[in-house]
Amino acid sequence: MKVGAFALKEPIPELKEPYVFAALWPWIDVGHVGKLILDDLERRFGARDLGAFVKPGTFFDFTRYRPTLFYDETGTRSLSIPNTTLRYAKRESGNDLLFLRLLEPHAQSETFVDSILRVLKTLKVKKYILLGSMSDTVPHTRPLIINGGAFGKEALTDLKKSGALSGHYEGPTSIATLITQKASGVNVESIWFIVSLPQYVNLEEDYIGKLRLMEVLSSLYHIPVDKKDYEKAAEQRELINQQMEKTPELKKIMPQIEFLYEARMRKGEGERRAELPPEIEEILWKNIGKEPGKA
Repeated sequence: MKVGAFALKEPIPELKEPYVFAALWPWIDVGHVGKLILDDLERRFGARDLGAFVKPGTFFDFTRYRPTLFYDETGTRSLSIPNTTLRYAKRESGNDLLFLRLLEPHAQSETFVDSILRVLKTLKVKKYILLGSMSDTVPHTRPLIINGGAFGKEALTDLKKSGALSGHYEGPTSIATLITQKASGVNVESIWFIVSLPQYVNLEEDYIGKLRLMEVLSSLYHIPVDKKDYEKAAEQRELINQQMEKTPELKKIMPQIEFLYEARMRKGEGERRAELPPEIEEILWKNIGKEPGKA
């Protein structure tokens, strides 16, 4: 079944007021936090393929998102083409789930957004939930800040319960932001949760950030946190502590970063990066790219 530029597999499953969990790459997925969450939830709930764009080359530049060669189970050499994909999972109780992996479009962005909105309407989605992560001037020694926003009565209630800070960001963003802004036009509430990650930490897969967002999803949508996430987050935090001991300059400025964090929490300021003295900025930038535990 074609919906805009999107194709849904038939027969279309009957879903109970589904929630969409979406992640956008590469714009707001530092440490692959959104990807980690979708990977986890799809595995736990036994997600099945539901759809993708018919011609992904309409939207994506394949010199920037490279196709991948691989061998399948039969030993046949195959080609995986980057695309925006949708999967679904049914739950015994509560709302059913949809998992949307968005790629940042390079062309025909309005058609891209319109097609996604039409899919949400076709599947009678109740709530669109965007998950992501960004680098920020926050310490790893405190609970990570969650930035958020919402459109819709229930979504605003969820936002308040989550404890997320209201965002004040102004500047360049993704065209996919239009999905959250226009979702109400197809009777879909929308909400987004973006976790702030320490600017001086570079993790290929950030389980500290994943755990922080999963705790929010657990409290709001009755999705248990995997116990292994606590273990992996604790291991990564210990590696960061060890890296700190090897970096006297960074250790010295940590009290200032913690002070700025506490000030933001008191003011309830999210997505507002602290203005730091040039010498501190230099130390932070110097440590970017050094993954904990690696030289």
